Amino acid sequence: GVGKSTVAANLACALAAEGRRVGMLDADVYGPSQPRMLGVSGRPASPDGKTILPMRNFGVTMMSIGLMTNDDQAVVWRGPMLMGALQQMMMQVQWGALDVLIVDLPPGTGDVQMTLAQKAHLDGAIIVSTPQDIALLDARKGIDMFNQLKTPIIGMIENMSTHICSNCGHEEHLFGHGGVASEAEKLGVPLLAEIPLHLDIRVAADGGAPIVVSKPESVQAEAFRMVARALIESGHA
Repeated sequence: GVGKSTVAANLACALAAEGRRVGMLDADVYGPSQPRMLGVSGRPASPDGKTILPMRNFGVTMMSIGLMTNDDQAVVWRGPMLMGALQQMMMQVQWGALDVLIVDLPPGTGDVQMTLAQKAHLDGAIIVSTPQDIALLDARKGIDMFNQLKTPIIGMIENMSTHICSNCGHEEHLFGHGGVASEAEKLGVPLLAEIPLHLDIRVAADGGAPIVVSKPESVQAEAFRMVARALIESGHA
């Protein structure tokens, strides 16, 4: 909806390009998209039947429930089974030495978020939202949930912030503008970036090479790289 997975994939690749050892845990169990976005396919190996070997591409070590199912297969599992799979990805994957582990969360305020907060130490959460009021309502609920779970908010990202016509260069605010910035100001947390709505970002993600990798010199890629540098400078990555 608001582009959390696209932001997560590009941020992971941007941090890897800055020399960080990056892991990506795709915890969006009902709609895992990181294998497609990071150009990874195949089943993870488990040499001893216990330890799981993660996949790797673009300098990012990645594990996703999407690697254990077919692309067109729905994950129709009850909560306990899903939480078991999530804990397995957290505890049994041979992540190796990492500087940062990015967790791509599902929308909402459900079991996945609570399980992560209870089973792992989270350094912080980045809230991704589009500018319109409907999306900000969900963002506020997410912030309240992380506050209850005692997880710090690192900052907010306004995705699809503005659209520039590829034909004439006219700039439009299709979803409004500045809503995330004002919300971040109210909360006293940094606005990490305003990411434009751009065709190249979508095409790159669908093609399995995020724009940070496929067009590293583009203005759109630079927006993600700036977030990566800010996270490194603040000690979060």
